[in-house]
Amino acid sequence: MDAAAVFDPWSPEFVADPYPAYARLRETGRVHWYGRTRQWLVPHHADVSALLRDRRLGRTYTHRFTHEEFGREAPDPRHEPFHTLNDHGLLDLEGADHARIRRLVSRAFTPRTVERLAPTVRELADGLVAELVAAGGGDLQAAVAEPLPVAVIAAMLGIPESDEERAMLRPWSAAICGMFELNPSEETARAAVRASVDFSDYLRRLIARRRSDPGDDLVSALVGVEELTEQESVSTCVLLLNAGHEATVNTTVGGVGTLLRHDAWPSLSAGNLSTAVDELLRYDTPLQMFERWVLDDIEVGGTVIPRGAQVALLLGSANRDPARFGPTADALDLTRADNPHVTFGAGIHYCLGAPLARLELGAVFRALRERAPGLRLAADPVRKPGYVIRGFESLLVEV
Repeated sequence: MDAAAVFDPWSPEFVADPYPAYARLRETGRVHWYGRTRQWLVPHHADVSALLRDRRLGRTYTHRFTHEEFGREAPDPRHEPFHTLNDHGLLDLEGADHARIRRLVSRAFTPRTVERLAPTVRELADGLVAELVAAGGGDLQAAVAEPLPVAVIAAMLGIPESDEERAMLRPWSAAICGMFELNPSEETARAAVRASVDFSDYLRRLIARRRSDPGDDLVSALVGVEELTEQESVSTCVLLLNAGHEATVNTTVGGVGTLLRHDAWPSLSAGNLSTAVDELLRYDTPLQMFERWVLDDIEVGGTVIPRGAQVALLLGSANRDPARFGPTADALDLTRADNPHVTFGAGIHYCLGAPLARLELGAVFRALRERAPGLRLAADPVRKPGYVIRGFESLLVEV
């Protein structure tokens, strides 16, 4: 099947509901060549799960090959600040460098550390929801979904509330994440470069302050590690902010919208909160696609994918695969117990912040359900045009 016949990530109709197209891709093959992005699309849960763990693939290839050896052009030099920032972050590192930095950063996300954050997260969520309720409603995204995870990550990093740059964290992150969409425009690239420069400059100033006046925060901890270069510390902080709030923001807004549109809001309760959070992460996946380079030839369903190719693992499709989730794969089931979704990835790039994301989502949904049992949509949700990162511009609600 010609994948382009059903897969159109630049179409508003496809972005609004890609799941019928995913079903068609799963029905017609294990892998599909997509010429518009020169990628192999992988739609099945079993294949996506396996390839996320397969060390013959990588987020980068430069730890083993030059661009020329790999048959790829070097990145546009005009975009160098973005690539320097991105390439030194945990998400796009492989091999020994990835293992080294992940080992250091994982200390900030141990179960004990996350559990210590629980009272603070719940207090923040309750306060934000209380303000929304007192106002009679408003934009759930701007009032609750965005401030909570940004505040938590900023506190972990030790970004002072008095720093005026704190208000730029979300805009900087949004601009940088625009580069993760398919075939980003030059305008998107310029915005990402500006944000990369400004964010990096701020973090270098913060690192300098923490060297002379360390505190009980992650930036101070990173500064004290001789194994880390300053660029690795900067890139790590940016990644933690970007990855540490995008999924939470988009699942909060998308999840509330899903529950209200399905008349399932009354079904959310303290008893099913844990399974409900994972079901919402599965049902409308905040990161629809995860790209990886083929470092050594692989075979999927009889198709040999050669070294130098790129695979696009369709997380959103995998999470709706009836072969794994049964005949109710397309249904919303807040009590779904057997739920091995791949929203947080797998293998060495499994999301370190998954426990924190679940904590934040549980706190927000609990506060909303308790304080706003009569929550309802005030207007149709406004979805962002991007495909890879699935989010909304706003979600207007009434209490």
